[in-house]
Amino acid sequence: MTDYTQIRLEKANGIATLTLYRPEKMNAFTGTMMNEMIAAMDETDADDSVRAVIITGEGERAFCAGADLTPEGGGHVFSDPNPVDDLSDERVRDGGGRLTLRLFKSKKPLIGACNGVAVGVGATMQLPFDIRLASDNARYGFVFARRGIVPEAASSWFLPRLVGMQTALEWCFTGRIFDAAEAKERGLVRSVHPQGELMDAAIGIAREIADNTSAVSVAMTRAMLWRIGGGGHPMDGHRIDSRAIYRLSRSADAKEGIASFLEKRAPAYPDTVSGDMPDFYPWWDEPVYE
Repeated sequence: MTDYTQIRLEKANGIATLTLYRPEKMNAFTGTMMNEMIAAMDETDADDSVRAVIITGEGERAFCAGADLTPEGGGHVFSDPNPVDDLSDERVRDGGGRLTLRLFKSKKPLIGACNGVAVGVGATMQLPFDIRLASDNARYGFVFARRGIVPEAASSWFLPRLVGMQTALEWCFTGRIFDAAEAKERGLVRSVHPQGELMDAAIGIAREIADNTSAVSVAMTRAMLWRIGGGGHPMDGHRIDSRAIYRLSRSADAKEGIASFLEKRAPAYPDTVSGDMPDFYPWWDEPVYE
């Protein structure tokens, strides 16, 4: 297990909880935090005992107050922590985007529990989460235009898909802070909870996944919905659906799913994400930037 300094990663009963842990800085984002969150995703993907990942912030004030404006070791606030020398090089990449692309690739469902302020990268890093919950004191802001920059972390791809183009443009054009009620109304979050009930609600969803579903089915479904659901022709979905149902219907998990249903008992799925994904997974071609 990796030794983390700016996050905490805890695992219990099939659920991993990743906590942004810089409470003295309102969990502000740094290059170190980015690298540690990516490492944590590698760890949870490789651990077949983990069925779902909850991501939250330490304390009751902030999920993440954006990029740390006094970065480690000085340097530019928005510098790529793994830079290239030539800024004209297409390989230039922002740190938030490195993180969100890794979150996007997760094989485990990601549940966000936004426990307070979430602005800048604190908001954009939540966009690849599969289910987002908020505390009633949560505040969001895509504040980039008020800082003389633009939305980052691949949010120009994620945000319109979640809330629609009109809302995405309004939030990004104005850069205003908005509350959890508006986030729910516009579709950014699933539900709003009192601060003291937020983690219980997130754990309840994670528990439902962990106790009742096939890990392989969930991993495939996550990949299919994120990668096919955003556009293209329905035939694109039909091709992958057909291959997936053909392979998985012959799996040990499918046999157990039917048997447990007929026998009116809880399932005990034997297949693992590390060893039993369909032979055509992954089916997509991805740009690779070093």
